[in-house]
Amino acid sequence: MNFVKIELLQLIEGARQARGLTVIIDVFRAFSVECTLYDAGVREVLAVGRTETARRLKEEHPEYILVGERGGVILPGFDFGNSPSQIRRELLPGRTVVHTTSAGTQGIVNAAGASEIVTGSLVNARAVASYIRERAPEDVSLVCMGLRGEIEAPEDVLCGRYIRSLLTGEALDWNQEMTILREKPSARKFFDPEKQAVFPEADYWMCTDRDRFDFVLQVTPREEDVFSVRRLPGQADGRREAWI
Repeated sequence: MNFVKIELLQLIEGARQARGLTVIIDVFRAFSVECTLYDAGVREVLAVGRTETARRLKEEHPEYILVGERGGVILPGFDFGNSPSQIRRELLPGRTVVHTTSAGTQGIVNAAGASEIVTGSLVNARAVASYIRERAPEDVSLVCMGLRGEIEAPEDVLCGRYIRSLLTGEALDWNQEMTILREKPSARKFFDPEKQAVFPEADYWMCTDRDRFDFVLQVTPREEDVFSVRRLPGQADGRREAWI
């Protein structure tokens, strides 16, 4: 399928430049986490930019669950950090989650020029590409959010390239790509024994489990600094098997 333009953009500035159907990509770990939340049965995810917004929503709705980080570390008073393996799935069915991160949710907040926003990660990249193909937009922006939205991250660039390859037919040597990624600092931290409390090894494997989920997360504005991230129906039941 031919598009007028498929643009691979970077970081906060890339989000600000995004036009058309925009995919905000954060592999480690924001949008892998949001897929995990929906896989565990949450009712809704609210993505917010500021920690103050998240705390306000919690005050107004004590039943909400707070998930978020700054610098990878769980925010004080939050229920969970930005770790798919550390979230307690049994607490999530039917709940609303407020989610704020250093990079991924900041991309959502800054993509004001997009005509439509979906989130992207390796765990649902093929579903995202299929959705783009269905929508047949004239412009596609793939925004790689990187570290804090300031420094390029190879896992996000790889995800963007993978989605693009599914749309254009370009070839990727996946084994080689993963071998290269495994040696990058953004991946190596998950294998550092001294960082397991914040960056557990299980997160690496969960976040790189390519095409695990068959659903797309679509973003719509709800109020200032608050965006509803909702699961669109997948082609199957949305997952292969539950993560334990």
